[in-house]
Order: sequence, then C-alpha cells, then structure tokens
Amino acid sequence: MAAYSSLFKGVVSDENIRENEPMSRHTTFKTGGSADLMLLPTSEDELLEAVKLCSENSLPYLIIGNGSNLLVTDKGIRGVVIKLGRDFAKIDVEGNVISAQAGALLSATANAALKAELSGMEFAAGIPGTVGGAVCMNAGAYGGELKDIIKEVRVLDKDEVKTLSNTQAGFVYRGSRIMNEGMIVLSAVFELEKGSKEDIRSLMDDYSQRRRSKQPLDRPSAGSTFKRPEGDFAGRLIEAAGLKGCSIGGAKVSDKHCGFIINDGGASSTDILELIDFVRKKVYESSGVMLEPEVRIIGEL
Repeated sequence: MAAYSSLFKGVVSDENIRENEPMSRHTTFKTGGSADLMLLPTSEDELLEAVKLCSENSLPYLIIGNGSNLLVTDKGIRGVVIKLGRDFAKIDVEGNVISAQAGALLSATANAALKAELSGMEFAAGIPGTVGGAVCMNAGAYGGELKDIIKEVRVLDKDEVKTLSNTQAGFVYRGSRIMNEGMIVLSAVFELEKGSKEDIRSLMDDYSQRRRSKQPLDRPSAGSTFKRPEGDFAGRLIEAAGLKGCSIGGAKVSDKHCGFIINDGGASSTDILELIDFVRKKVYESSGVMLEPEVRIIGEL
C-alpha cells in the first residue's frame, strides 16, 4: 500500500499522507492496528479528489472523524483511511440556522448554538463525535436525536455531490440512509430555535453533570457499546445478567455504567471484541434479548 501514497502527492500535502498509521491514535478506545495509508484532507476539494483517486485505482477507503464510535481490529485496516479533522471543521451561524462541516466536533457545534442563543442542540453538547459521523448514525442523547434538528445534509454519493432533505436522509434509530448506502457527509445544516442563553447553558450543564456522575468518562471507550433494545436498556440487562465489572484482558464492563465496555488499561481490540460477544451471549441466556452493538467494528479479522 505504501506504493500508492505517491498517488495522493499534490492532492494532499506530504505531512498529511501517513503510511502504516496506528489507529489507536485515532479512536477513543485507544486500541487497534495500523491503517495501510491515512490521508488528512484540509478542504472539500482535497477530499473529493482523494476519494476519486481511490475509486479509479480500486483502493478500498474508509472515512472517519473523531473515532468515537469505532473499534478497529488488532490487524488494522487494509486500504486508505481518510480522516476529516480540525481542518475540515468550519461552523457558520446565520439567523437560527447553523451550518457545519463534517469534521466539526458536535460539541463545538452545540457551543456555537449556545453562543448564538439557539436552542435545540443542548443534548448533543457532550457527544464526543464529529458532525459527519454523528449525522450518519443519527446520534442522540437524553431524548434528543440529530434528526430532530437537521434541515439538510450535503453528501458525496459515489461521484456526485447531493443535498438531501431531512426526509431524504432516511433517519432511523442510530442509523440513516446515508450510512446504509455508503454516502459521505460533507456538511450539515441544523435548524434551531431562539432561546435564552441562560436556559440553554443550564440545560447543557445539567446534561454534563449527569454524564460525569453516571458514565465512565475517565476510561477509554466508544460510549454506549450496545444499542438500546426496544422497551428496555442495555445497561440494565447487562447488570441483571451479573456482568457488572466483568472483564477479559484489559477490557471491562464498567462498574459505573454497565452499558459501557471500557479499556481499563492495556486492552487489545481482541479483548474488547471477546467481551462484547460474551456479554451478548450471557444477556441472551438470561433475558432472551440479543443485544446489537452500537459501536462500529472495522478492520481485518
């Protein structure tokens, strides 16, 4: 794969072309093997050209943001990883509308809403992902989901840039048509309501306090490991199965919140994967419910 790095010279700057890049540096689990090649475009034009070159040369590629919902296998990723980061993170506010590029942190976008006295995005302030990834999976918390506030999404669909309305994006619980059809989010537009800065900040502070008190924020994780099963909570089912504090290698079911599997120190991705499988099996045996992972598992098995 190293031979292919020359394909991208002149498209992405040399310092933003990385061979054999450890994915543990780019995921919140802090685990995973290396990507054959990583590109860090700084503009939409660079991104579009990089994707075009991958397609023309039959190179598999993956788009990532903050890596907050990813578990990369220990064998790593064959192909090209394109990371949209801080150079792809412009946020604009006009009236009651916020436009954000895919690499913008969701927390930064929510803080821009606070500054502009716009309400409706408070729930998103503590979600650690970028706009692109969060839109793809219709991220949510505390009863709110991005589908509730998204007006439209600009995407790259194969080789065509399109603008999708909220309805066309096909949002579902922790998913979307964008995700299912492999589209790439370029930017999103959020439509909010005017509010009181004091009330907005108060609600954000309340959510933040709840997260700190109930979630293991001091340990590497990918947030909620499992999707919420209909009519119940993954954490409750896991605790009821007697799995609180259960561990395999350095991976552990959090004592603080059983819905989180954490890297408790030196965990490998294999440890985490084995614990996910073990938890799913035991919860099914005790409750008849088969938990579905919310974390996205990628890489060579």
